[in-house]
Amino acid sequence: MSHTPDPRFRIRLDYGDGVVLGPGKAELLERIAGTGSISAAGREMGMSYKRAWQLVEALNSMFRVPLVLSSRGGARGGGAALTEAGEQVLAAYRALENSAKEASSQPLATLRALRPEASARK
Repeated sequence: MSHTPDPRFRIRLDYGDGVVLGPGKAELLERIAGTGSISAAGREMGMSYKRAWQLVEALNSMFRVPLVLSSRGGARGGGAALTEAGEQVLAAYRALENSAKEASSQPLATLRALRPEASARK
């Protein structure tokens, strides 16, 4: 008997005009915090350096203050870090995500029970 995979639960906040905060940008913020580098964070996520920078620029323009500060390379190398606002945005997004997962556990269980078993689907 095969198990039917659970649906992926993803929170995406759409502020309008193409301004979106979702799981990809949240993951990028987490990885920047962990690596201290925009390029390393992008590499870990399998994205180009250019794409990682585009997302950071989008994140920095979404809020009143930047979420990520970066310094150029040099003798000591460059780096990046989340600002206090960046840490707050990431924490709030993760809290929202956790609250939504908890609140939706029963409806998701109902939906899961109504799905066919994986072995019955083709």
